[in-house]
Amino acid sequence: MADMKNMKNKTTKNNMINYGIVIVLFVIVQALSSTGNLSRLLMGLLVPLCVYTIASVSLNLVVGFSGELSLGHAGFMCVGAFSSAFCTKMLEGVIGSQIVLFIIALLVGTAMAAFFGFLIGIPVLRLRGDYLAIVTLAFGEIIKNIINVLYIAKDGSGFHFAISNGNAIDLADDGVWLINGAKGIAKIPHLSSFTAGVILILISLFVVYNLVNSRSGRAIMAIRDNRIAAESVGINITKFKLMAFTISAAIAGAGGVLYAHNLSTVTATPANFGYNMSIMILVFVVLGGMGNFRGSIIAAVLLTLLPEVLRGLSDYRMLIYSIVLIVMMLFNWAPKCIEWRQKMAQKFRKNTKKEAV
Repeated sequence: MADMKNMKNKTTKNNMINYGIVIVLFVIVQALSSTGNLSRLLMGLLVPLCVYTIASVSLNLVVGFSGELSLGHAGFMCVGAFSSAFCTKMLEGVIGSQIVLFIIALLVGTAMAAFFGFLIGIPVLRLRGDYLAIVTLAFGEIIKNIINVLYIAKDGSGFHFAISNGNAIDLADDGVWLINGAKGIAKIPHLSSFTAGVILILISLFVVYNLVNSRSGRAIMAIRDNRIAAESVGINITKFKLMAFTISAAIAGAGGVLYAHNLSTVTATPANFGYNMSIMILVFVVLGGMGNFRGSIIAAVLLTLLPEVLRGLSDYRMLIYSIVLIVMMLFNWAPKCIEWRQKMAQKFRKNTKKEAV
């Protein structure tokens, strides 16, 4: 009983440290920004940093805690981005408050991403390993290609829909394009901010921590560790895997909402929501440590900032970036490095106890 209480206190302390890191970084950035000590380049990266952090935390829930490899996470971001931007375009003239408009768009984007996560998860989560990765990758590409051939417009006579051929829509002079095929959604109001991004990070951490430390979270980790043993004690494998997958998709959709409302135009291109985006988020998770949300946050921030900070070293930028990736991977996964970290942590605890005495 005492061991369980100590473990619970340790988990709570660890969670509070992660919340504190996010809040301290927010305060530091706000202080630098208000005093004019933050460059325009870094100012422009603040919202993308929040987007990638949210995406890496959500993917870690699937990869780190469920033990499933998903390569279609950018697809859920795409669903959240386009559904929320579509909602914003529809309600822009109806709702005057930008905060209320953003909250509604956030709820719509998150709900749509969760719905698609649930819908895709039902057949997909019966697969394992490489097969699951291939199917989720296909989902991301399918979503992107569907949006690129979808045309939706609105005028006085109502809504107009077309597939593949936008010229088939006879739009009146007062009409507006809501989704214009490969051109995406244009003239999206700028509703995202660094403050909103930090709040979404804290909410995402709160959701995943409560799930992981709950009875359902322990069931998910039991399935990851030993599927057969978990099934033998009556754990519904499909139910709990689907729960983690749906929540992960919903959080990724929230990141997509933040991403879309930071741009004036959002398009479903390979650079935005393609395979490379999914791989980049997976890199954040792997290098930060699978199952380690704090590591995902640190990896997302460092690996997003590093290419931009090193932009002046154009000839050596990618070389330095690659070296940092290798060093981080060795630090996190090499047996000798793990052993060294454990020794240092043990030594630090002993010194702390001596000082306390």
